[in-house]
Amino acid sequence: MTRSLDLPALDRVDTLAQELALLQNTGQRRIAILGTRHVPVVSIHLVELLARSLVQEGHSMLTSGAQGINAAAIRGALAVDPAKLTVILPQSLEQQAPESQELLEQVLHLVSKPENDDLPLTEASTLCNQEIVSRCDQLICFAFHDSETLIQACQDAEDLGKVVTLLFFD
Repeated sequence: MTRSLDLPALDRVDTLAQELALLQNTGQRRIAILGTRHVPVVSIHLVELLARSLVQEGHSMLTSGAQGINAAAIRGALAVDPAKLTVILPQSLEQQAPESQELLEQVLHLVSKPENDDLPLTEASTLCNQEIVSRCDQLICFAFHDSETLIQACQDAEDLGKVVTLLFFD
């Protein structure tokens, strides 16, 4: 007999119940939005709208400082309540792209990591994502299937029992 819905494995039922309870919780959460730099303009607008909506609902936002998805999340949160936004950079502010620096100067809660300036950006980004994941209750991630650093952040978040939403562009 075929089934239209695959049931989760028994060891995942508790995790699934926990995730559903968190999603239904109307309390304020710390939500991280991470994503790729290279995205279509329509997706940028959707992420800005998502970030605005989440902050309007009273949630706090966490992200990093890169262009693309992260910058869209920053603009969305800043438009509603700058105090609800925390941006954690992988390196110092001076290491960020000039177009990012202008936006980041508006962020009230900016965590800079000059101690990572000598690291390759991929390694510094991995450390940054780990810190963001450790501080959030939920992660929303926009990536491509070959976005190894972002996919690893999602796996780290799942390993910590966080609610993870991973959306792929490809």
